[in-house]
This record gives sequence, C-alpha cells and structure tokens, in this order.
Amino acid sequence: MTSAPLTQWARLLKNQGIWVGLFTQLTPSGAVLQDTPSEVALLPLNQGNTMRQTIRKLPPGQPISETVFEYSSLGRGVLFCQTGAFSQGSIQRSPVGEFGAELGLIHGAERLRIAQIFPKQPTLGSLTLIREHLAGAEPADRPDLSTAQLIGTWLGEAETVYPDLQPPQTVATRLEIQQVGADITQSLFFGNSPTIQSRGQRAGSVLHFDQGSQPVTVLLLPSGASASFPTEIQSGQGLFLEAGWLITPTLRQRLIRTYNAQGTWASLTLVTEQKQ
Repeated sequence: MTSAPLTQWARLLKNQGIWVGLFTQLTPSGAVLQDTPSEVALLPLNQGNTMRQTIRKLPPGQPISETVFEYSSLGRGVLFCQTGAFSQGSIQRSPVGEFGAELGLIHGAERLRIAQIFPKQPTLGSLTLIREHLAGAEPADRPDLSTAQLIGTWLGEAETVYPDLQPPQTVATRLEIQQVGADITQSLFFGNSPTIQSRGQRAGSVLHFDQGSQPVTVLLLPSGASASFPTEIQSGQGLFLEAGWLITPTLRQRLIRTYNAQGTWASLTLVTEQKQ
C-alpha cells in the first residue's frame, strides 16, 4: 500500500531550515562573474501553517542585505515535487515582458537552485547558481560537470506535476548519452512517448543542440550542476527550462519546467536517474 502524496504545503516544509550557501552570478555562457555568500532561513510559524523566509546576502566588503517574506499559501507560479524539489517563475511568457524561472533540487542536507532570466528578449540574460547546505551540515565536494561524467546509460523515474493540480504522473525513463567524434548524442525514452534524439556540439563547457524547431543550450557548471534553456526562444514553439545536478557519479536529478506552444506553463517534471 503506497502512502498518499503530500500536499504542496507539506512539500514546501521539506525545505525548512537555515540554508547556508553561495549565490553565483554567471554569464549566459556559464562564466563566473561573482560569488555572494548567503543565508536563507525557511522557518515555519503558527503550527506550520505560515512560513517565514529570510534571505540574507553577505557580499564581501559591502553591507549585508536582508529580505523577509511571510506567507501562508503558495502563488500560482510555484509547484513542489514529492522530494521538496520545486520551481517558481513565470506562468505565461510574453515577448514584451521579463520571463524566467528558478528551479530547486534537494538531496539530504543540500540544495541546488538555478535561476534563468530572459529580460524582455528571446535569449538568456542572466543565470544564477545557488549551492546551499543546512547549517551545521558538511556539503559534499563535487567537481565541475563534464561530458565524460554524463556518458553512459541512465535509468530513472520521472514525476510530473501540473499547475492546474490534475493528478501527477510517474513514468520510467531511460537516457543514453554517447560521444561520437566531437559530438554528443542523446536518446531519451520517456514512458511510452516516442524516443527523443538529439545531437550536440561541444564548445568548452557549453553544449549546443541545434536540431529541431527550438535549439537548446546546455551549460556544464560548477558542483555537478547543469542548466538547459532555449538558445533563442521561438514564438509559437513549446520550450523548457532545466536544472541538472550530478549528486554522485551514478546519481543525477533533473528538474524540467515546460511551456506549451502558447507560452503557458504546462508542467514540472523531476527526473531521478541512476547510471548503469
């Protein structure tokens, strides 16, 4: 007998605690611009029915900035998965407004978050990588992500949740990544859906997948992280924003926020996969 799925608020509570970390500003090509130490406290109040969120940034040589939020319900732009992984961001893309999202993964006493922002333009404008651990915990030391770490066959499970709160779906996944000369090929089997195949060219720590109607850029980032996003958003085409995290050499999580061809947020999918 399986347990009932947690409510969205109960999933938020999986993120409670004081998270110590680093906000890393990156260029759209993945180069590090600036590191800012941070402390994010997510503390439940009122018997767990209210959340107080305090964000403190401690830039070296500058005054500390502090922002405090209190809320007892969740906005339309945020969804949580069973693990506590979450995404918050735009519910509708407009070509004349800022568009983007934050994608957050959680594993034990560590979190990894990536924010991708498109500022009134079809190409990525800013990227922030946030690496955090609970106060008192010791974070794992992970190398920068490389294609060599990803080559192989990954079997996993995908949990998809929906903004309209229709029942979640869980399907098996299989991802095969190969190196063919200087190129990287991917074959993704997602439940009973047709196989998705793509071929990318590598330029340093950037992968460019240019086939199809919506070319995708993948950045290989510090601490086993990756960020995937449209190279240039094409109106009338569906798109996705993704954060990946190689937690151990054989365990990876990916969080994918998908938009339909009308630019409306359609789903959030957490993939947990093991290397074979």
